[in-house]
Amino acid sequence: MNPPTTAWIGLGANLGDRTAALRTALAALAALPGTRLRRVSSLYRSAPVDAGGPDYLNAVAEIATQLPPHDLLAALQAIEHAAGRERPYRNAPRTLDLDILLYGDLRLDTATLTLPHPRLHERAFVLLPLAELAPERVLPQWLAGVRGQAIERYDEDGWARDSD
Repeated sequence: MNPPTTAWIGLGANLGDRTAALRTALAALAALPGTRLRRVSSLYRSAPVDAGGPDYLNAVAEIATQLPPHDLLAALQAIEHAAGRERPYRNAPRTLDLDILLYGDLRLDTATLTLPHPRLHERAFVLLPLAELAPERVLPQWLAGVRGQAIERYDEDGWARDSD
């Protein structure tokens, strides 16, 4: 077996019971083969970017995984599908959205996966929770670039942040 790689996963939902969907997704992440959920950021509420629909709840999870990147992507898409995710058009509202933001220090650009996530530095709903867990991975100019995006910390009773 390969040694585990630290990866950061963006979680978001803006349809249905958003908090329940994110909690279920975290449990599914923790249950992936060769994967351990390490930590989870605070929850954030943000308006959709380049889309309509209700506000999103977002978080970032740090995992240690032995899954290769494309296998991890397939697993995340299966979790989304199980949560009722549909893809009728780009940036459609969603019951669950899971994105690999970073996979160790890997740089990858294939037809199905680009790492780091290509819009990572453009979205406050990714950068603020990621900065909680891995501030060294978030450049100050990225944070400055998203300063105008509407986002706020969302307090939810029982939202577990540390899994170790």
